[in-house]
Amino acid sequence: MKKKTIVIVDDHLLFAQSLESLISKLEKYEVLAILKNGKELTQYFKHKRRTPDLILLDVKMPVMDGVQTMQWLKKNKPDQKALALTMEDDEETIIRMLRSGAKGYLLKDIHPENFEFAMKMVIEQGFYYSGKIESALRNSEDLAETINLHEKLTDKERIFLKYACSELTYKDIAEEMHLSPKTIENYREAVFKKLEVKTRVGLVIYCIKNKLFVV
Repeated sequence: MKKKTIVIVDDHLLFAQSLESLISKLEKYEVLAILKNGKELTQYFKHKRRTPDLILLDVKMPVMDGVQTMQWLKKNKPDQKALALTMEDDEETIIRMLRSGAKGYLLKDIHPENFEFAMKMVIEQGFYYSGKIESALRNSEDLAETINLHEKLTDKERIFLKYACSELTYKDIAEEMHLSPKTIENYREAVFKKLEVKTRVGLVIYCIKNKLFVV
C-alpha cells in the first residue's frame, strides 16, 4: 500500500523529530523531510523535490513564519494541503492562518489518535476542525443546515461580515463603515445569531465553507 507523504515545517527540532517518530509508527504515512521554516520549504519546492500529500506547519517560526508560508503556498502551490500544528491558540492567529489557506488548525497537545484522524481528514476531505475551531461552531448541530444562513443577512450585515473576516478590529470596522461602535456591536450580535456561530473564527470558517468571498 502506497503511504501518504508528509513534510514537517517546525523550528523546534526536538518536537519535529518526535513528531516524525510518531508518524513513522503509523502504517499509512511517511515523512519526506523536516524543515526549520517556510523559507526552507520554498527551497524544497524550488528544487523540484517530491510533493507531499500534506504539510504540517508550525505558525511561530523565524525567517518565514506560518502565515507567510501559507501565503506563499496559496500563490505558488494552490493545491498543496497544509495543516497548522502549533501552540498558538489565540483567535487572531487562527483567523490569519485560515484566511491564508490552512486546511485545518491543531494545537500541539492533541491526542495522537486525534492527530492521525486529522491528517486523514485533511488529505481525504480537504479540511479538519479541532479544539477552539470546533467550539466556534459547536452551537450549530448540523453544519449542512447552515449552507444558506447568509441569505438572511441584510446588505449592511454582509458588508460587516466581509470586514469581520479581515484582520481589522471592531473599532476599525466602525471607522470603515462610518458607524458607531455600538452599531457595529449590534451588527456583530445579529450576524453571529443568523449564522449560528459564536466567534470571529466561526465567521471565517463559515465564509470559507460557503465560498462567500475571498477571505
